[in-house]
Amino acid sequence: QVQLVESGGGLVQAGGSLRLSCAASGRTFSSYAMGWFRQAPGKEREFVAAISRSGASTYYADSVKGRFTISRDNAKNTVYLQMNSLKPEDTAVYFCAADVTYLRLGIHGYDYDYWGQGTQVTVSS
Repeated sequence: QVQLVESGGGLVQAGGSLRLSCAASGRTFSSYAMGWFRQAPGKEREFVAAISRSGASTYYADSVKGRFTISRDNAKNTVYLQMNSLKPEDTAVYFCAADVTYLRLGIHGYDYDYWGQGTQVTVSS
């Protein structure tokens, strides 16, 4: 079992920045890949970013590439999502997820086994 708790969401103006954190517990953190997803009201959940177990490999959705950075600190059992140049269309609930059966970086929800409860990010224009 893996427990995930997100934090760091909030209200920010367009062009601003936020850093989301996701604290993991329950299994050796460095043994699984991590991802971030988001879901806006009335829309399906979408992939944002993923990072490998060591942090050496990352992958981003085109919509956030160049603006968001995913990273992890295996000593702190935490994965981060640094979000810069935020746009109103980034408004969503952001979820972190753990892939314990990692074969390659997953971009689909079904690639992940455990999910956090989500944190709200609202970007005002």
